Amino acid sequence: MKRSNLLRIVEGGIFIALSIVLDYIKIWRMPQGGSVTALAMLPLILYSQKWGFKNGLLASTTFGVLKFLLSGGFSLHPLSIIFDYLVGFGVLGFAGAIRGDRVKATMGAALAIFLRFISVFISGAFVWYIYAPEGMNPYYYSFIYNVTYMGPELVLTCAVLAIIYPKFEKFLKAKN
Repeated sequence: MKRSNLLRIVEGGIFIALSIVLDYIKIWRMPQGGSVTALAMLPLILYSQKWGFKNGLLASTTFGVLKFLLSGGFSLHPLSIIFDYLVGFGVLGFAGAIRGDRVKATMGAALAIFLRFISVFISGAFVWYIYAPEGMNPYYYSFIYNVTYMGPELVLTCAVLAIIYPKFEKFLKAKN
């Protein structure tokens, strides 16, 4: 195995583990799931920035599977597993589609987190709408519910990424 392949795999495991640990630190929780965490998406975004879209997609989807299993492996509906966990976290790999400097990295992170919002919005509209107040449009409910925690996650993650990017620039460009 080439050194760069081994490094890519080892770093993937480390960054997934770091995201799992950070995911346990909740700033606030929503009543039916979702929370603002201590930057749990940031390690996956940094990994995607370094190794690109495909590797980021694999690492982020792996994180989603592990998060589902570590949270008890229960879901109301298979669509929730797909859109809240597999696609919902897998899309963080898109952060690796726009990379190169601080601005591009932040744009890549914003794109990835926005795609995650779209995924959990779909889940909310088709699975979690049962928690909406009677008579409320399920799309409106899902939008309001999910933007309540995904909005702060996007702002915090992108702001911290923009601040720390210069310290990680050399790391992000090194492949061996």
